[in-house]
Amino acid sequence: MSRQTNINTNFTIKGGFWLYGLHAVHAALVNRKRQKMRLVATSDAYTNLIEKLGIPLKISHDIVDRLTLDKICGKDAVHQGLALHVMPLGGASIDEMLDRPGPILMLDQVTDPRNIGAILRSAVAFGAAGVILQDRHSPDENGVMAKAASGGLDIIPILRAVNLSRELGKLKEQGLWIVGLDAHGNLLNGADYVNRRIVLVLGAEGAGIRQLTKKNCDEIASLRMTGDIDSLNVSVAGAIALYEITRSFF
Repeated sequence: MSRQTNINTNFTIKGGFWLYGLHAVHAALVNRKRQKMRLVATSDAYTNLIEKLGIPLKISHDIVDRLTLDKICGKDAVHQGLALHVMPLGGASIDEMLDRPGPILMLDQVTDPRNIGAILRSAVAFGAAGVILQDRHSPDENGVMAKAASGGLDIIPILRAVNLSRELGKLKEQGLWIVGLDAHGNLLNGADYVNRRIVLVLGAEGAGIRQLTKKNCDEIASLRMTGDIDSLNVSVAGAIALYEITRSFF
């Protein structure tokens, strides 16, 4: 069912959040685990979305103008004419990640939703098995995170853990090798991990990995940087480290 609306339409929601952008909306629509409530789109964006889906849309939708999308998503949001009201996903489990191939990422007090979203995007791109966040110090799912993840929020398993050290212990018991990324570690070399399955731990910008988490790492590694800048945004550093870890497998 489709209907034309105007800027005075009430798009206030109770529970959940609006995610936006073509890739984020498409990934949420095809994710069977995601509860979808309402889609709003411009006419052209809706046509493009249906072509990309290749299957009939199973939720009601509203055709609106771009000003209405700006009002829903925020005037600075790059919504591409699409917004979807969704409920948050339930958390994944360690077992679910272990059943998938690839490294596992752990984020120690990374709080910026854009950084988390970008890391999720890289995790999907480089075949990671899942991402573990610290529950108390990580933002809830939101539109900014979903847009930065470019669909990754609905593709890769995410676990929100109360105690990161405890989760590292569980992963060690399963034979995984824990690598913490820090500027003062030994040079990261992907060839060293051909016969190992890796957990890559990334810390918050500035503070880095906390000491308690670092103590539970099997090794501390750093990225080779030869320029005048000796630090990188955590999402950029994570993408480079993931590439280095996985390049020997392809």
